[in-house]
Amino acid sequence: MAATGTNEIYFQKATLRDTAVTVRPKPNPTPTPLLRLEVRDLSADGARSFLSLLNCDSVLQEAVDSVLSLLYTSKSKIPPTRSVTLVLRSMEGVAYTTGKEIDGDHKEIHFSTDYIAGCSEERRAEEMLGVLRHEMVHCWQWAANGTCPSGLIEGIADWVRLKSNMVPPHWKQEGGGDWDAGYQHTAYFLEYLETRFGQGTVVAINERLCDRDYVEKGFWIHCCGCEVQELWDDYGRSLTDAQKGSDTNVTSPMESTV
Repeated sequence: MAATGTNEIYFQKATLRDTAVTVRPKPNPTPTPLLRLEVRDLSADGARSFLSLLNCDSVLQEAVDSVLSLLYTSKSKIPPTRSVTLVLRSMEGVAYTTGKEIDGDHKEIHFSTDYIAGCSEERRAEEMLGVLRHEMVHCWQWAANGTCPSGLIEGIADWVRLKSNMVPPHWKQEGGGDWDAGYQHTAYFLEYLETRFGQGTVVAINERLCDRDYVEKGFWIHCCGCEVQELWDDYGRSLTDAQKGSDTNVTSPMESTV
């Protein structure tokens, strides 16, 4: 997770399926933060995997470029992040992102080498890239002066991961529960809104979180024309209808017998 504009800390839960990779032009001018890599223990299996499986000279810059291209346009106001340091170290959990206490514009992504080592070898590189993409979003997204629901913060981060074609096999779309449960649950909802209202919808949602507090009543009307619960209910119905259509198209063994 990450902190944006404040020193809030968001922790990522343990979490790639095929989706089209979305590529958009970079904002102009493109921010050029200082990028650093800090490895606390070179002998750790997770650290060795990161250094051997990924292109360390470009992986952070690629993540920055992807996040900025998905969340911002040439006219956007972008958070003034000045540096991003990736810290590989032994710790519980998966990863988190925070701003340095002395200056929140300097971000740190802490990534667990224990978690990396515990990933299956066949998916280890993909999972590292996906987690890093999620965390990099937290270095650049707006957070409504710290008032944005954490579920929306995490949903936007996983939406970027979704659009980057870095979806883990266990992700699935679900319409039950609350819209702001976060992570992939909210990410797929945001993708539904992006499809329904057009490309740029999530960009508009993120930009609406800039320089103002989050007030749910009115926020979603401004972005999508109606309140979020109505949108969530529509999303749930769309999933039900899609499932019914899928069931209808399945031919039973009895029906296929001549």
